[in-house]
Amino acid sequence: MSFELSPEHETFRKSVREFALGEIAPHAARWDREHHFPIDVVQQMGELGLMGLTAPEEYGGMGADGDFTSLCVAIEEIGRVDQSMGITLEAAVGLGINPVLTFGTDEQRQQWLPDLVAGRALAGFGLTEPGAGSDAGATATKADLVDGEWVLNGAKQFITNSGSDITSLVTVTARTGAREGGKAEVSTIIVPSGTPGFTAEPAYDKLGWHASDTHPLTFTDARVPEANLLGQRGRGFAQFLATLDDGRIAIAALAVGCLQACLDMTVEYAGQRTTFGRPIGAKQGVAFQIADLEVMLEASRMLTYKAAALKDAGRPMAQVKQAAAIAKLYATESAVGATRIATQVFGGYGFMEEYPVTRFYRDAKVLEIGEGTSEVQRMLIARGRGLPVE
Repeated sequence: MSFELSPEHETFRKSVREFALGEIAPHAARWDREHHFPIDVVQQMGELGLMGLTAPEEYGGMGADGDFTSLCVAIEEIGRVDQSMGITLEAAVGLGINPVLTFGTDEQRQQWLPDLVAGRALAGFGLTEPGAGSDAGATATKADLVDGEWVLNGAKQFITNSGSDITSLVTVTARTGAREGGKAEVSTIIVPSGTPGFTAEPAYDKLGWHASDTHPLTFTDARVPEANLLGQRGRGFAQFLATLDDGRIAIAALAVGCLQACLDMTVEYAGQRTTFGRPIGAKQGVAFQIADLEVMLEASRMLTYKAAALKDAGRPMAQVKQAAAIAKLYATESAVGATRIATQVFGGYGFMEEYPVTRFYRDAKVLEIGEGTSEVQRMLIARGRGLPVE
């Protein structure tokens, strides 16, 4: 199997790059500095069709012309200029649209997907809690079925695209009962924005991703119709695991964008900055670090697009899951290392906020945490080789 991008993908890449350079790059530093979430740009991404790359035509998506590889290309190119907008796109599709598309009823899809696919609305993915992150089975949020309504109580945290002015819903994992043996029955429920008792708390003050929308959520006797159950009752945990498998490939693509930005910035700077009468790029100490960046970028990109190609080819889930974990682990850890190298090459200037390398340095760390930490990826990879690791 070849993992080279097709001519159509390369043409698509160029169009997304033009958009990113024209509409995002000139403003990214200001958005970061002001912690501004640019809704107009999010909507432009929808108008370009970026939100609909995995959705059927009946909901306004690309249909047969779209695929997961195209989504990775778009995320990489957006993330190459601004990681905040890259994660906004990744979460809008992978965590917002895809759960409804994959597990929703026809009525739920018709109600929610057209606006989400068009970029007129966003959706959040309510999994993580104060006491339940990678241990999603420890979900404490409860949903009791009372007189034909789900009554939700609990809290979620670190939820992307959950409190913006155009957020229309959050899909929430909640305990809906107990299984034999006492284990929690976890289901997924759609909670529309504006539901009484559902509150998106003030946005976090984060280390990075300053221009993305991230909130803690609280539910206090929040009532939604019984029909808002997403997928089969008791299958919420499995549904969210499947969603995260796809999301890990997309996060790897975001890391590839970060790696590409680091390589671009350091090559340009090393060719311009002179010491002792020569460009610093002529010195092995610098040139070899940049060579390492090239290797990390190429390996990360190959692993990422291999995983995307396996998904698009409909390969067995276990194979895709393993490839996704490998890509996510290697690409994100490489991205964190790349930002450190890039900052070192820039020297004192790399510590100054006027240079974008500092923004990428702050943004990169969360790549190793979101949608499964590096430790979780190593556990999944080991389990994929048959090891009974816990």
